[in-house]
Amino acid sequence: QVQLVESGGGLVQPGGSLRLSCAASGSIVSIRAMGWYRQAPGKQRELVAAITSGGSTNYADSVKGRFTISRVNAKNTVYLQMNSLKPEDTAVYYCNAGVFTDWEARNYWGQGTQVTVSS
Repeated sequence: QVQLVESGGGLVQPGGSLRLSCAASGSIVSIRAMGWYRQAPGKQRELVAAITSGGSTNYADSVKGRFTISRVNAKNTVYLQMNSLKPEDTAVYYCNAGVFTDWEARNYWGQGTQVTVSS
């Protein structure tokens, strides 16, 4: 069994910063891409940022230059540093990871962490 546990969400004022963390645990052989998605009320879940095991990254246009994704492979952990936050960044943020175990390869999701940007 594999679990993804997120932390770091909360309430922040516009222009502020937050750092999200997501740690994967369980019977993990390796992890391919890891990423962050978000879902605002009434909207579809969207990709925010992703990073491969080799460190290649891609970002949604709306967060380029403000958000930075990183990972520590030895800890099976991915981070999302969010700067210059805007009210439109308010959403539930979900961690995703492509995980290889001894018996399968599949995507796993975290439980989500709320990020609210408001004055």
